[in-house]
Formats: sequence, C-alpha cells, structure tokens
Amino acid sequence: MRSPMTQTQKDRPWLIRTYAGHSTAKASNELYRNNLAKGQTGLSVAFDLPTQTGYDSDHVLARGEVGKVGVPVSHLGDMRALFDQIPLEQMNTSMTINATAPWLLALYIAVAEEQGADVSKLQGTVQNDLIKEYLSRGTYVCPPKPSLKMIADVAEYCYTNVPKWNPMNVCSYHLQEAGATPEQELSYALATAIAVLDELRPRVPAEDFPALCGRISFFVNAGIRFVTEMCKMRAFVDLWDEILEQRYGVENPKFRRFRYGVQVNSLGLTEQQPENNVYRILIEMLAVTLSKKARARAVQLPAWNEALGLPRPWDQQWSMRMQQIMAFETDLLEYDDLFDNNPAVDRKVEELKDGARAELANLDSMGGAISSIEYMKSRLVDSNAERLNRIEAGETTVVGVNKFTTTEPSPLTTGDSGIMVVDPAMEQDQIDRLNGWRTERDDAAVTATLTALREAAKTGANVMEPSIAAAKAGVTTGEWAEEMRKVYGTYRGPTGVSGSVSNKTEGLDDIRAAVDAVSDKLGRRLKFLVGKPGLDGHSNGAEQIAFRARDCGMDIAYDGIRLTPEEIVENAQKDDAHVVGLSILSGSHVPLVEEVMTRMKAAGLTHIPVIVGGIIPDDDAEKLRKMGVSKVYTPKDFELNTIMTDIVTLVDPGKIAAE
Repeated sequence: MRSPMTQTQKDRPWLIRTYAGHSTAKASNELYRNNLAKGQTGLSVAFDLPTQTGYDSDHVLARGEVGKVGVPVSHLGDMRALFDQIPLEQMNTSMTINATAPWLLALYIAVAEEQGADVSKLQGTVQNDLIKEYLSRGTYVCPPKPSLKMIADVAEYCYTNVPKWNPMNVCSYHLQEAGATPEQELSYALATAIAVLDELRPRVPAEDFPALCGRISFFVNAGIRFVTEMCKMRAFVDLWDEILEQRYGVENPKFRRFRYGVQVNSLGLTEQQPENNVYRILIEMLAVTLSKKARARAVQLPAWNEALGLPRPWDQQWSMRMQQIMAFETDLLEYDDLFDNNPAVDRKVEELKDGARAELANLDSMGGAISSIEYMKSRLVDSNAERLNRIEAGETTVVGVNKFTTTEPSPLTTGDSGIMVVDPAMEQDQIDRLNGWRTERDDAAVTATLTALREAAKTGANVMEPSIAAAKAGVTTGEWAEEMRKVYGTYRGPTGVSGSVSNKTEGLDDIRAAVDAVSDKLGRRLKFLVGKPGLDGHSNGAEQIAFRARDCGMDIAYDGIRLTPEEIVENAQKDDAHVVGLSILSGSHVPLVEEVMTRMKAAGLTHIPVIVGGIIPDDDAEKLRKMGVSKVYTPKDFELNTIMTDIVTLVDPGKIAAE
C-alpha cells in the first residue's frame, strides 16, 4: 500500500500562470500586477498578431488586429510599460512568441538591464518554435532553414549569457488544436526538437552540449480524454529520455528530463452551454498534474468563455483559482506517482510510444522535420477532418453540442455577454504613440544598429547581440523583422488542402448532387473562394471548410493565410467566384469584413454572396449582416454539411447571369 510522503517531502506546486495580454502595454501591465497580487507565480505574455508576425501597429496588415489577441509591443518603450513595477530578475516569464522571438527577447533583456537586473539570473521561456507555425498556427515570417538558424542563435546566446532561460519551447499545443492524434503530437514535436538539436550541436563544445539539451523545454496540450492525455505525457517523458540518451549520448539524467508547460485544450471549448467548459478545463488539468512522473512544470488554463470572445479579468481569476485549489487544498503533492505499475496505463503508454517511434522513423526517412513540413501539414488536415466527421456523425459526444442540447439560459453571459471588448479607439492610440516614439529617437543610432543587424544576418553571425543593440537604439518590431525578410526572404506555408477529392465523401451524395445541378445551370463548376484576411493564422476552420467543399464537388480556391482584403477581392474577380467565404478568428472581423465589402462593391462584385466565420458576438454578427454579408457562422455551427447546403442555396444562377 502506498503512503503519503512526509510533510518535508511534499512537492512544490507547478508555476501558476494565466495567458494574458490585450489592448495596450499599460493595460496589460495592470492585468499582470493584479494577477500576481492574486497569487499567480509566473507571467505568460500573449502578444498581438502584428507583434507575432513582425509588423508595426500602423502597417496595412495590422489594421483591425492591434491589441486583439494579445499586447502590441512595437519598441522598447512598449516593453518598458509592459513590465513597469515588475522586477524581472524575480520573475519567471513565458513569452508566446515565435518568428520574432529573438527580437522580443532582446527587448526583454534591454528592459531588464534598465531595471538593474543581473541578466544571467533571468528565468523564463520564449516559445521560438517555427515548425509548428508552418503546420498549425501560421505566425511564421521567414523560410524554415533561416528560421531554424535563428532558433539556434537564441539558444546559443542564452546558454552563454542567460543560462537559466529556456531558449526554445517545442510546442505541440497547436498541433493538437489542428487535429493531431496523440501519436502525431508526440512524433511531430519530437521531430522538431531533433531538428533544433541537430542545428545546435555544432555550435557548442561537445562537453557543453548535454547541458544545452537540458534547456530545451516543451509546451503541450491536454484534451478531454484525460487518461489518454496523461499516458501521452508519460510517453513524452520516456521518448525524450530515450532520444537524448541514444541519439545524442547525454549521460546525465538531469539533462534528459522532459520539462514542459501546458495550456489545456481550447479547441474543445464550446460556444454552446459555455459554463460546461469549467468542467472540461478541470478534467484536462488532471491529465498534466495527477502523474508525478509526467507533471507539468507550469500550467496555464483557458477561461470558460474563450469560445465567446476575450475573457475578462474575473474569468481568468476563476481559472487561476482552479489551479490554486488543486495545488494547495488537495493532497495531490504529498504522494508518489499514482500510476506507476498500473497495467492499463503501462499498456497505453507503450502503445503510444510504438506509434510515435514508427512515425518518427517515417519522418526521419524523409529527411527530418524540415523536409517533412508539407507531409505533416496534410496529415494534420486529414486528422482534423476525421475528428469533425466523428462529431457530426455523433460518434464522438460533445455535451451541449451534439447531445444533451436542451438547456437553461446561462446567467454567466448576461449583461456584457460574458466577454470583454477591446475599445476600437485603442488602435489609433497605439499608432499615435508609435509615431511619437519614432520622432523622439536618434535616427543615426537606429540606422547604424539596423546596418549591423543586417550584416550579422547576411554573414551567418548570431543575431542576438545586434538585436539587443537595436532594441536599445529604439528600432521597432517592424523594422527588425523587415531586415530579416530582406536577408532571409518570406515564406508561405502549405495549406494541407489539395485539389483532389478525398476518400471522405460518404454521406455527401445529396449535397454533391445539388452542387452538380447548380453547376449545370451555371455552365461551369460552382466556384467557392475561401479567404483569410488579416494576420490571423488559425487556419483550421478555413481548411476544413475548403476540404469539405472540395469533397462536395465544388471548385475551391484557397491560398492560405495572411491575405489583404484587396488580394481577396482581386482573387474573387480573377477566379470569377460564385461565393466568397471569409474566416477570421482574431476578433478583427468588423474592420476586415467592412473593407472586403467596400472593395467588392467598388469592383462591381455585389452579386457574389459573402459568408463569414469566426468567434463573432451576436451584436457584431448583426453589423456584418448590415454590411451585406449573407451568412455568419460561429463555433456553434459545427455541422459543415449545413454550411455546404447554404452555399449551394446562396448561388442564384439567374441573378449571376443577369449581372
């Protein structure tokens, strides 16, 4: 019989975080200080999409995106304001930043130095995982090889100068959000880590490499099948230990520890009966806390209402209290691992490891993660399609969505609809402060540091030192990223959606017949253009709509993420589209759709129906309809076949012929 550990052996709780940031650096700073006062033990910074993709707040692509999904940080002044009165030497700060990770870390170090901190004592993490950006999240900037080089630049710099910092967080979180099976999540994340370690190995003396391996951390997802998810984490622990020992010869077990942070699954949060999400979040947290062997080092939980919009401070507090009750009220941390020698758990862990090893071998045969990006992307789109098919068919139960749908109105969503709305005037305020910053800085110093940065990038030198110098000189996020674009080029990732019909057409006969009938009337195949305006890289919804439309027999056009409204309208005109579908999940739907509709009218395309999908509050949906949008879809509209039928119905051959 197991007995609890003595009080002196009680484990320390994990770092308790909330993923936060919005509107402005000043507003986010207030949120951070309030959360720290409530017992949060680490910071987790959410940056807005322009910051993540290397654009200043006044760039044309930033319109409508500033401060929506995170905090805008355009320069050193913003970073100063973000951490005002927060002693960075005492913090453990996680920054969810990837393409611009070297730059944001440079700004962070510059602010820490201004505070008088000992930089060698800074603790925290930059996510800095570009491969998963190509596969699932879409905030990449440069092509894979130079991006891998910059990841290694950060790791090499941190190893020497900021040894307690985690220079890379291999992120499987978004892989699961994109539909990855547990085996795919394990293998794709570990393949990414292998690619990074292979890049790093020649950069440091052989005797130092094991310690550098020990600084690579992971950021994972935990879904609702919490037994499987807990077994997945135990499999991660075993496989990482195995890879470091067998592939890289790391002998010290301390350097082979699987260190990870987690945010539990946002994909499974529902707009319908959103109060049920509280239970989902709690159950998912158990997957990463119950097993001591595979316990997370840091946990951040989504809020119950993230499927509705931006959570309020109270909502974030509720999720934080969930962690605190688990850590401080229960006896969980007093026991050894509860699942050791459990035959069911051991069997599942071995099954997951075998599946992951097989897929890792497959990826290795293709040349590793960098060479396999297109393959992995297509597999994720396929897996996500299968997941959605199971929900639509009722094979997977989602309470309140496809079963037990009778409900009482939720008192939690009365009044302000249960979400926080960012003031639209905030964007112009941010732009005004950015212009003021540019006016007051030393232009000669800016030019000199940008020249040095460009030279370092061109020659293959480490970009961290010149980035820190540029940060101190007043260079902006957009200026830093533009130098990287000039030297390394830009990149458009694969969509994972081919033009060929898949083998998932069962049950689509009636819709395919309807598409054939309307296509005959049109005199050509019904053309459906799917567009993602703005900087939102959450492409799962757009991919699945395009995937299903193709399988229903439509001629689809989907060019991936990050298109301007102008490009979408030009494509609609060039392709002679019959229907245009827009997918926007960043909260910037009103200004972006308004611009698309204005440009459609100017181009004489008002006869083409426009449909929009995203996390769209009811009031905003009404605004979109008044602009001329034909249909608005939100996460509650999970039946893709209904959307396909709507598309067929919207196409009026008589009206189109008359135009």
